[in-house]
Amino acid sequence: MNKSGNWILFILAAVVVFVLLGLHMVVVHLDGIFGILSPAGGSALAWENVIQRSKSNFFTVTYIILLGAALYHGFYGLRTIIFELGPRKAVERGWTIFLLAVGTVLFIVGTYAAIAVRTVETAL
Repeated sequence: MNKSGNWILFILAAVVVFVLLGLHMVVVHLDGIFGILSPAGGSALAWENVIQRSKSNFFTVTYIILLGAALYHGFYGLRTIIFELGPRKAVERGWTIFLLAVGTVLFIVGTYAAIAVRTVETAL
């Protein structure tokens, strides 16, 4: 992908992070106003509500999308900052591979955690 394509993905990832993080803030921190998003009632951080959200396909998918968008936005931004320092092409390539590898591993671990949490209730 060319630079402008990566830049467009960077901006789209920022929009996705903004929207999904806003949704997270509404669900978790404005539960007094939007209590309908706490199906078990009470605090959004109560164990029953956390378990209800973890079993929801909607929340699992949004967590995974948020994770992917945040990782791409963060690592592409870091890569851009590093490249602005003017390293040699070999160093740029090394940083790109390193950040891609770390981002991929973090995405796999985070996705596994978002899916594995669906079984927490039975494990406790």
